[in-house]
Amino acid sequence: MTPLFEPTKLGSTELRNRIFMAPMTRSRAGEGNVPTDSTVEYYVQRAEAGHTSTEGTQPSAVGQGYPWTPGIHNDTQEAGWRRVADGVHAKGGHIYLQLMHCGRISHTSFQPDGGAPVAPSAVPAVGDVFTGEKLEPFSMPRALERDEIPLVQREFAEAAERAVRAGMDGVELHGANGYLLHQFLASDSNRREDEYGDTPEGRARFVIETVKLVAEAIGAERTSLRLSPGNPNNDIVEADPEPTYRALLEGIAPLGLAYVHVYDNAPGSPFSAMNLIRSHWAGKLVANSGGHELYDRKKAESLLTEGGADFISFGRMFLANPDLVERLRQGAPLNEADPATFYGGDERGYTDYPTLQETRAS
Repeated sequence: MTPLFEPTKLGSTELRNRIFMAPMTRSRAGEGNVPTDSTVEYYVQRAEAGHTSTEGTQPSAVGQGYPWTPGIHNDTQEAGWRRVADGVHAKGGHIYLQLMHCGRISHTSFQPDGGAPVAPSAVPAVGDVFTGEKLEPFSMPRALERDEIPLVQREFAEAAERAVRAGMDGVELHGANGYLLHQFLASDSNRREDEYGDTPEGRARFVIETVKLVAEAIGAERTSLRLSPGNPNNDIVEADPEPTYRALLEGIAPLGLAYVHVYDNAPGSPFSAMNLIRSHWAGKLVANSGGHELYDRKKAESLLTEGGADFISFGRMFLANPDLVERLRQGAPLNEADPATFYGGDERGYTDYPTLQETRAS
């Protein structure tokens, strides 16, 4: 058996293979930002993955940045995620809830009482967001006050507790792609002059403390972190990310986290995010191509055999192929993902991609 399909352990849990389903925003939550019947079906269809990370889920109402994204900050949302976790477990799967606070990547229309989004500093992101009706520029954020920071960190921990109560096997904190945790790590979006900015150690502090608080709440073996050093998504600028990520990884190394999940850089980038993280992280590492040059089976297996990663995470390939594990095993053709149905809508482009068996029977 090749390493991609070998059973392995994540902490004390036996996974059926080393294939992860990456977190992907689909913007199909129901009223009150609650997972729907279709959400359950979507994840159950893909439960053959060794491990699943859910779409980004806001830990608080202030954390929302897009329309129709799910939350995990009230009882109704928690009950909705319980149905997803139960469905995946019934199929023998393993699932973490990804906690995503969008920070400045938001709009006042998503905020309680129409307030300003929060961020490390009052620096707006350049770009537009779909508000549910039209594209509008990201709103000007306000800088978090020093005494607000522990409250935001506590919201992550409380959301993690809700996720585990809902039956999730753990959580993945979204520290990548330009959202709140990444905003603290990046020198352009974090211009604070207190202990949460100004230096590499200062920029790493918010993320380190948040990860520690979550690990204390639910156990480090249930806690993971996604990173994307150097990734310019959502107007992030990181001219020299190595010192900050070194400080971050050294700060969380003693905790014994489940894994760090790396969203790699585009081909031609001046450095490799994977290499940067691997050079400072001895724990379990999950590799994701970053949606640029998608991993095929050969590339995935070479990363595993050469020690570049312990698990391989697939995104849009899983989106379009609910039976991706079996297709990779057989070397079978893959469905092409339809970008027009990535965000919002009904079951089209969500739960209607055919399996290999259905294709062959038609």
